[in-house]
Amino acid sequence: MSKPDVITGDDLPQEQQRIRYELATLDFRLPDADRAIAGIQPWVTSDDARGELLGAWQTEHGVLGRAYVLRGFVDQAELDAERSRARSSTAPFGRPEHLCDLTLNSYAPFPFVPPVRPGLFGSVYEIRDYHLVPGGLPGTIDGWRQKLPGRHVVDPITIVMYALDGPDRIVHIWPFAGLDERVEVRRRLVAEGKWPPPGGPERILHGTSTMAWPLPISPLH
Repeated sequence: MSKPDVITGDDLPQEQQRIRYELATLDFRLPDADRAIAGIQPWVTSDDARGELLGAWQTEHGVLGRAYVLRGFVDQAELDAERSRARSSTAPFGRPEHLCDLTLNSYAPFPFVPPVRPGLFGSVYEIRDYHLVPGGLPGTIDGWRQKLPGRHVVDPITIVMYALDGPDRIVHIWPFAGLDERVEVRRRLVAEGKWPPPGGPERILHGTSTMAWPLPISPLH
């Protein structure tokens, strides 16, 4: 297993804070799963593509017929250029008849969280999406700054990031060896007072939790 980077709660250098992420959500009919997934790698590795493929997963618990693709960009300009490429394409992420829907969301990392680094971290990943109360983002970041370093030591995080458009939202991604480990770890952290962050639940309007398995092309696995 790969060793995670250390999280101290201290803000990272500005060049690392300028990193941006895109989380693409691909929806497809179950019979079209293989064909829809086959379009991911050619799209993200095209000669005119920008950004770095970091993770690609298919859901098994939650909404079925869905895949997620996480890419990193050095700054907002690189992300904007890649978004323009997608908007001007007649077949982003492959042939359109294999997709029911495609959602592209942009994110910035919490200022103290190291960049996503590919590696072997877990066989299953949890993707959590929280819709916050209006104005709830600053307090949420402060709460995570206090609690995440301690949790990360025993339950390393892949990334926590906030949405750059739309309502206040955060998305966090966690690797686990399996579903049983995920349940046991979360229960133990709560029992020991290591989670959740102070004021965190009060700032959440609603949320979703999706368990997804890495695709063969995923650098995170």
